[in-house]
Amino acid sequence: MADIKNVYDIAGHSMASQLIRMNTIASNIANAGTMTGDPNQAYKSIKPIFESTYADQFGQNGIASVRVTDVVEMDMTPSRIFMPFHPDADAEGYVYGAAVNIEEEYVEMMETSRQYQNNVEVITTMRALDMRTINMGK
Repeated sequence: MADIKNVYDIAGHSMASQLIRMNTIASNIANAGTMTGDPNQAYKSIKPIFESTYADQFGQNGIASVRVTDVVEMDMTPSRIFMPFHPDADAEGYVYGAAVNIEEEYVEMMETSRQYQNNVEVITTMRALDMRTINMGK
């Protein structure tokens, strides 16, 4: 069970998970243009594995959030490109490009950014509501 007590905890866990997701996307984009002479050493994109986490009193309050449990390498085949004059070319003249779909990474980046922004908006709204509640008591 997780230490989730309120909406701030939910948004915080979600933002931390989206930050990890954004870091994996950045790594994938940064390595998208790399090449090597060995297909086993070609960069393969990485993705986070998300898991739902539930509050101790989930049955009573229904509070749950998300966390990243692992970051795994995807099972993708690197692209094989004929470049006989490349310094890393194998004996047949081929190099192997990173197994990264750059368009997919950009879409993931936009989605991750929006989800992070949504959680920032949740926290901002909750703070404003908390302040209005405090001011009502004055």
